Amino acid sequence: MTLQDAKIGFKDCSDCPIRHRAVCARCETNELELLEKIKYYRSYEAGQTVVWSGDQMDFVASVVTGIAALTQTMEDGRTQMVGLLLPSDFVGRPGRNVAPYDVTATTNLMMCCFRKKPFEEMMQATPHIAQRLLEMTLDELDAAREWMLLLGRKTAREKIASLLMIIARREASLNVSADSDVRVFDLPLTREAMANYLGLTLETVSRQISALRKDGVIMLEGKRHVTVPDFQRLQDETGDDSDGGMLF
Repeated sequence: MTLQDAKIGFKDCSDCPIRHRAVCARCETNELELLEKIKYYRSYEAGQTVVWSGDQMDFVASVVTGIAALTQTMEDGRTQMVGLLLPSDFVGRPGRNVAPYDVTATTNLMMCCFRKKPFEEMMQATPHIAQRLLEMTLDELDAAREWMLLLGRKTAREKIASLLMIIARREASLNVSADSDVRVFDLPLTREAMANYLGLTLETVSRQISALRKDGVIMLEGKRHVTVPDFQRLQDETGDDSDGGMLF
């Protein structure tokens, strides 16, 4: 696996774009200084494998920028995308030495990596890091359960709207000054990747995106720059409850 040193655009943790959502969100200044001693940044180009299923993992990490896909391969060689890692999501599991999934950069990706053993020791000494990681893990579990509903019961249009809502919500959570109604973001997945992730054909994905655009639910500039003029209307298209539905 070839790694490249990341060219980071911020000086320290206080400037980090995921600071208020990552596993270190509640760390005090002295704790951030301890993390500084065990962390390093790595960047990956789109399509590059971060880790293969079954590999020994000597690090855990937070996604800083970009998107990664979690993929599982069956015995006959078929693969299925089983999850997405968005900015602030955590990669790896303390106490687990082997990667359960392939992790692949779907866009250019930057990760803040922590040497695994020192991070595990710091979790023991710093309870609120462990508490934050537990919260993130439970959120991930809730999201996985909702995703089972999406794949099993939702229509193609609802699936596309749900994925767009997930990405729009995450972009807004990282931009605390974001407008509550209008959301603007770059779609991080190709339509082929969306089809794989949602269990749809490429033609169906393209058709449903075009329908959402025609109906004014989204606006597109090129194939990936998305504007959601009315976030509530997009949420209505997902088939979820009005109180928020899926948790991501």
